Amino acid sequence: MKTVAVVIEEPGKLALSQLELTPPQDGDVVVDIEWSAISAGTERLLWTGRMPTFPGMAYPLVPGYESVGRVAETCRSAGLNIGDRVFVPGARCFGETNGLFGGAASRVVVPAERVEPIEESLEERGVLLALAATAHHALASRDAAPPDLVVGHGILGRLLARIALAKGFDPPVVWERAASRMGGADGYSVVHPDEDRRTDYRAIFDASGDSAILDASIARLAPGGEVVLAGFYDKPLSFAFPPAFIREARIRVSAEWKKPDMQAVDAFLGAQFLSLDGLITHRSAPEGALAAYETAFNNPACLKMVLDWRNLQ
Repeated sequence: MKTVAVVIEEPGKLALSQLELTPPQDGDVVVDIEWSAISAGTERLLWTGRMPTFPGMAYPLVPGYESVGRVAETCRSAGLNIGDRVFVPGARCFGETNGLFGGAASRVVVPAERVEPIEESLEERGVLLALAATAHHALASRDAAPPDLVVGHGILGRLLARIALAKGFDPPVVWERAASRMGGADGYSVVHPDEDRRTDYRAIFDASGDSAILDASIARLAPGGEVVLAGFYDKPLSFAFPPAFIREARIRVSAEWKKPDMQAVDAFLGAQFLSLDGLITHRSAPEGALAAYETAFNNPACLKMVLDWRNLQ
């Protein structure tokens, strides 16, 4: 069984390649991918070679952890039917080619427990479920204060604001410097940080991925306030101690989503408390993957780039 996959052969070098798939075992499903999304954060680090080393990190690799497809083969224990539409958070089924994270391919073999059935009506918007669940995870920590400031109006910042509203919190303020990302707010305000004079924020959620963000955020905290690092940072983070000392600031790191976060997002979508509309801004056929990745990484107007695998030539 073969697949066509995006392969980052080495930093800065990408190809669309045919790969042999690992045969499915008991408990696996085969999924024909319809759409996969490009992460402008995590996958940029793979593309540039700046991803911190961790077990299994090596080139060549298949990126992607935001994919949607249909079950093509299943097993009795999977609880899935052929034709079911599912979210796939990546796969490791490409033989000697590493799956980091392995979702950018026309067909994947993946353990059934890893995939999530989704509503037919979501279609390509289903690729956003991982980011929505990540945003929910940041907001759902025990004893966490609701966000009253979100830093960054990219796709994660928008989902943080939308899910905060879905959870019944007051609308947060969102900071954004790029003029191309100032629009698109729904129920909350977006301002340039230089135009905001507040210094009483109780909870600041950073969705910018800027490693230099802590000093600017801590300076805006109320006493006892918290900065939540919801992005991914490839450089060391540091901060001036006296302002943090004066405010008794707290810093929290939010990691990747868990299954309850995905279930909560599904519930918000089902109740129409949450919308994923307007977040996919760019689309490409897989044959144009190189240009698509460059757009996703370099064009501030690109919130989310999606590869459409349905008509692969």
